[in-house]
Amino acid sequence: MARQMTYRGAGVDIEAGNKFVDLIRPLVRKTFRPEVVTDIGGFGGLFALKARKYKNPILVASTDGVGTKLKVAFMTGKHDTVGIDLVAMCVNDVVVQGAEPLFLLDYLATGRISLAVSTQIVRGVARGCLQAGCALIGGETAEMPSFYREGEYDLAGFTVGIVEKGKVIDGSAIRPGDRLVGIASSGLHSNGYSLARKVFFGRMKLKPGSRVKGLARSIGEELLVPTKIYVRPLLDLLKRFRIRGMAHITGGGITDNLPRVIPPGCKAVIRLDSWPVPPIFRVLQDAGNVADEEMLRTFNNGIGMILAVPADEVRGVIARLRRWKEKAYPIGEILRKLYPRENPISYL
Repeated sequence: MARQMTYRGAGVDIEAGNKFVDLIRPLVRKTFRPEVVTDIGGFGGLFALKARKYKNPILVASTDGVGTKLKVAFMTGKHDTVGIDLVAMCVNDVVVQGAEPLFLLDYLATGRISLAVSTQIVRGVARGCLQAGCALIGGETAEMPSFYREGEYDLAGFTVGIVEKGKVIDGSAIRPGDRLVGIASSGLHSNGYSLARKVFFGRMKLKPGSRVKGLARSIGEELLVPTKIYVRPLLDLLKRFRIRGMAHITGGGITDNLPRVIPPGCKAVIRLDSWPVPPIFRVLQDAGNVADEEMLRTFNNGIGMILAVPADEVRGVIARLRRWKEKAYPIGEILRKLYPRENPISYL
């Protein structure tokens, strides 16, 4: 008689999944806003939208992942910060359009659920949500045996924010003469890791615990510094200043992201000596012999967010950001484009 087969025998442990939900419940509850209606564990998260606060509310949605930065987490065994990266990549894309992030859902897929690792991951997601002021109202944990290598996983997130229709920031208000303010990044954030890993662990043959001259931490620690979440300071600026455009500097660097908010007839001029480039980027460029152009279209190079503001408000914006403990710099300006095919961005 053939042996009875079970789901657990095939590699999926339902009991472990249920235990995981119980473990993360207190972490998730800490992120709840008053609008959250249900606890986690249901088929869907319920959120009571306070639409009466708005005359014409618009929902803004974004989804993203952490990318191959996860490979560094696998190498180091440190999993409590990549969840912050996940939140950051989603909510930063929402706030640049003037929207307040309301809630987030996450997706964790792995070959076999490790309660210790998975709890670390969600602890990071919860910390990111607290930083952003959004609620973690649900998600999915998928155990997929033989699909992922042992000890590996993938993360994805989805967030929804809200903004008054008349206050949407899309760059259309940007005018020649406006100034560009760059807000410092915390490091590589979550972009360019395929190249960064190839340089550090391939060409340089480093280990996660290796120390490199010029860096204050081990290379593994440097690469796992979480992506900065800019939500609270930017929402504060929007109440006080005329912010005409915002660009989240992610994959594609300044070269590809800033032009997304520059209107026709305008171009951006960036002064490359106007902010201090963190050492991690210098080490990466030198060791990998990476061209300047490649650095600018792959990494943030120390600037994680760029704002377009009227010239007479630059000082006020920078001063306010400093009250939020954010380092900010005047890094360029908006000029009139003289020729239709002129590049929308140039560097000095």
